[in-house]
Amino acid sequence: MTETITIPLNKLDADPKNVRKTYSAEGIKELAATIRADGYRLLQNLIVRKGDKKGRYFVTAGGRRRAALLLLAEAGEIAKDFPVECKQRGAEDATAISLTENLHEAMHPADQFEAFNALAGEGKAVADIATRFGTTETIVRKRLALARVSPVLLQLFRDEEMSFAQLSAFTVSDDHQRQVEVWSALPSWNRDAFSIRRALTEELVAATDKRVQFIGGLAAYEAAGGAVKRDLFDERNAGYVTDTVLLEKLVAEKLEAAAEAVRAEGWKWVECRASMPEGLHSMERHYPEDVSLSEEDQTALDAAQAEYDELAELIESGAADDEAEAKLEDVEKRIDALTARTEAFCSEALANGGAFVMLDYYGRLSIERGFVKPDDAEVTYEDEADEGLPSIAGEAKPAIPTVTHSAALIEDLTAHKTAALRIELANNPNVALVAVVHAMLLRVAYPHHYEQSALQLSITHEHIRGSMKDAESCKGLAAFSDLSENYGHHLPGNPADLFDWLLEQPQDTLLSLLAFGAAHAVNAVEKKFTDRKKGIEQANQLGRALNIDMSEWFETTGDSYFKHVNRTTIELAVAEAKG
Repeated sequence: MTETITIPLNKLDADPKNVRKTYSAEGIKELAATIRADGYRLLQNLIVRKGDKKGRYFVTAGGRRRAALLLLAEAGEIAKDFPVECKQRGAEDATAISLTENLHEAMHPADQFEAFNALAGEGKAVADIATRFGTTETIVRKRLALARVSPVLLQLFRDEEMSFAQLSAFTVSDDHQRQVEVWSALPSWNRDAFSIRRALTEELVAATDKRVQFIGGLAAYEAAGGAVKRDLFDERNAGYVTDTVLLEKLVAEKLEAAAEAVRAEGWKWVECRASMPEGLHSMERHYPEDVSLSEEDQTALDAAQAEYDELAELIESGAADDEAEAKLEDVEKRIDALTARTEAFCSEALANGGAFVMLDYYGRLSIERGFVKPDDAEVTYEDEADEGLPSIAGEAKPAIPTVTHSAALIEDLTAHKTAALRIELANNPNVALVAVVHAMLLRVAYPHHYEQSALQLSITHEHIRGSMKDAESCKGLAAFSDLSENYGHHLPGNPADLFDWLLEQPQDTLLSLLAFGAAHAVNAVEKKFTDRKKGIEQANQLGRALNIDMSEWFETTGDSYFKHVNRTTIELAVAEAKG
């Protein structure tokens, strides 16, 4: 039986025969916190052998524990000669012992979740658990959330039938039955984290929803007494509104407050809408007429513009004071108010038309004036028809002759039509989104067709299988193929129906399809001869914006990398990645 001996910390050295050479600084800090929380005691003795110098010992097993104790000694929490309990073994066993310890299987993540949950069940505070294990409170809360997922799903995770990302998506709901129902209902090819989260939150409203943004975000909703469901694993979203009735009430109140000022302008009608009304741009519309400013207003506008230019120049040069930004905003408001007086609707437009007070795509207030409802428009047209072409009872209306134009005139007229389409599309992000997605999907989802988009957008889809040595093992290609198959089940079979189908889809679907179409055009393949060096460099920016972890998509193995490079290159690559 191996004897236990006590050795001063400053007499312990790293063993050159220890197979583990690298330790993460964060991991050492966490282990030090655990040792501190347990009264500076080690749960497991170090395994040592005699060193090269008298009275010194090599730590064959327990290098991390030694490093954590040294960190505590440097912080002055324990003495430099702190007594450490060790077990001594021979030098001939050193490598085998070290290898055995480091090949030991780590605790399964699911066991860790449940262990954290057990501590919380004993009454320990989140802060105390975080301190004990040297981690953050956010990490502890995430672990506790994962422990509350249905035991059925946790078992699937243990059995490696579910990924960590999929398991994390279930934390948006505490209903175990609903969690299992969603997993069972979703087809195997559509069980990504996004689809799971969407299915579990279909009755909730995301913090990114434009209605939430319009009222001032989740803070304004919570201030009104609304409850929020937090999603610890979706930092971009931050949470979900659970009381949609309250949300709609807050939106309506803010819209009505804005509508009161519009009604005071004298319109026949003013309607509030949480989104753009269907068929808005097919309605007849009056537009404002130019009005000359009074001499007094023109003088005030000139003075405001001069003040704006002066403040902007000071800010740009860095010579402005702390109040310059606020002053600039005030001047902008004065300029907008005076500029608004340069246009006005005629009395006929006010008497016959109305205005919509609504939210735009980004959740901002949008006021669109001058629209004429179909009933009012029909009366106007009937009156004009009666005056110009009196009808005779029983007499058939004459056939309208066909008009022909020269090619030059058609080109001129359609150029004006194109100019009008461009400005209207530029001012309508909702239809613009549909048009761009339509143009993309015609190219990538319907490769063999004769339909065309009015938008001259070009998207190049480079086939990258030929650039891979083992395309069949590529996780990214497999996932993208599954996603393409998924969308193929939802898109209309006839490309001629695509545009109308897209007009009926909600914004989140359109954005998902936009991302799907845009993804086809990504090309970061670096070939021996290429004229896309700048594009390949920009792919790194794209990767940082997407927060990509390549270890999730590519495994560095002998076949995939090491057998294709020499030893020096391997060392340099490891040094670049790990330091």
